[in-house]
Amino acid sequence: MQQPTVVLTGGAGFLGSHLGDFLLERDYSVICVDNLITGRVANIDHLSGNKSFKFIQADVSEGLKIRGRVDFVLHFASLASPLDYARLPIETLKVGSLGTFNALELAHHKGAKFMMASTSEIYGDPLHNPQKEEHWGNVNPIGPRSMYDESKRFSEALTMAYHRKLGVDTRIVRIFNTYGPRMKNEDGRIVPNLITQALAAKPLTIYGDGKQTRSFCYVSDLVDGIYRLMQANFSDPVNLGNPIEKNMLELAHIIKDITGTSGKIVFQSLPGDDPRQRKPDITRAKAILGWKPGVTLKKGLIKTVSWFKGKTP
Repeated sequence: MQQPTVVLTGGAGFLGSHLGDFLLERDYSVICVDNLITGRVANIDHLSGNKSFKFIQADVSEGLKIRGRVDFVLHFASLASPLDYARLPIETLKVGSLGTFNALELAHHKGAKFMMASTSEIYGDPLHNPQKEEHWGNVNPIGPRSMYDESKRFSEALTMAYHRKLGVDTRIVRIFNTYGPRMKNEDGRIVPNLITQALAAKPLTIYGDGKQTRSFCYVSDLVDGIYRLMQANFSDPVNLGNPIEKNMLELAHIIKDITGTSGKIVFQSLPGDDPRQRKPDITRAKAILGWKPGVTLKKGLIKTVSWFKGKTP
């Protein structure tokens, strides 16, 4: 029986590389497409001798041509770090629009199943907590985070258009804050920021009063949920994330405890349009996928800190 073939855009990134590993372990053939604008070859170096893995350095926003059979197209190419998408706003909008279009065109042409990686950021600064898939969001379309928020909202709309008009078999995963090994030190997201600062015995930076919340999901839990959604027959968006809500001060104290750092907590002004709350309602994921996260925040952070100890200069 022929291996199912997956085209994975953004496959050299933090999340994409973990997903590629997971699929290869389950006897899929993986074609990784990444322009390395934020992805890293180091994330996929260990796969260089794997005959079921192929890396293509290319920008999905410029086109996506793949020879042969394709069973799944997983569009995970994106600039997900606030520092990255603030630095590269046009590239962020292009990969969420032209990149999604090209990935959908490939799926349509090949008769493949399609999944796009959306985000909890489509809810913006939420009017409801926890966030359900039925909520439409509260997003500033011209704000400092709009290049990311609106590109993902457009991606969802385009995906549903291909599903409804052209019959493409699609899935949309709305990913809430995820962390784990292979995140970049200079990522700009709260977990790698605090871990890098703690390991260097520097002050731990908290923005605003630290009372804003996030819900942190360890990467292995998220990848398991993504795989379950790949196998499911469901086209509407599905939230994947850990529903245990933590504020930023709580997170900082957990990381201080794990690392034993002498660094103090310092406060800086809150970035524009920073959401006050993030907490996924995962009722749909439980019902349709039989999924819920299993790795506790402390256990996941211990694993992540251990990885950063080996990687942090």
